[in-house]
This record gives sequence, C-alpha cells and structure tokens, in this order.
Amino acid sequence: MRTVFLDTFGIVAAMNNRDANNEKAKRIFYQLAEENSVLLITNYIRAETHALLLQRAGKKIALNFLADKSWVIEWVDPEDEEKALNIIYQYEDKSFSLTDATCSHQKVLFLLRVEIGSNAVV
Repeated sequence: MRTVFLDTFGIVAAMNNRDANNEKAKRIFYQLAEENSVLLITNYIRAETHALLLQRAGKKIALNFLADKSWVIEWVDPEDEEKALNIIYQYEDKSFSLTDATCSHQKVLFLLRVEIGSNAVV
C-alpha cells in the first residue's frame, strides 16, 4: 500500500467540475483508490482546501470535502509550525505560504517515519 501526500490544488481540481484539470485529477484519484493508496493531508491543507472549495465550487462541495473520511490527517503542532516559519525566513527569495512550509516540513517528517519506523522521534 502506497501513501500519497496530497496538495490542495489536486484535491480542488478533482472535486470542482469547473476546474480545467478536473478530469485528469479525477483519473489520478480513481487510480489511487484502485491501488488502495493512503491519502495523506495536514490539517493546514484541510483548512486551505475547504476555503478554496468554498470560493471555487460552493458550500455543498466544500462541506462534502470536510465530511469525506478518505484522508489521513497529519496534524501540524506548534513545534512543526515553528520549523515551517524558519523555512519561510530562511528562504527570503521564495514566497512559500505557511501551509506550503508546514507541508514541506511534514512531508520530510513523514518520509523519515516511513524510512526509520513509525515510532521514531524526529
């Protein structure tokens, strides 16, 4: 079973029929479902996706997203957020959002846990 770290825009594309990438995104999600992939997001991605779906697809679809239990949610804690802020300040030439920076940090932590075991302290 494969674990896939999802991005806001991929989820929005799959759930919003008016999105230019809707068909492609849905095909990818169907493939992931057929493979029984674990779909991983952070609580920040969940909030960002909900907000974007409200704007682009409407309240019903945004609520459907919140009710969907397909996602495994990795929670960003204060320590993770502090590390993400350090990423933002370190790379002044980049325009990372806080969500992007926490996702980068979370993805690294997740990959480390996969490599060295789920009980690892990182």
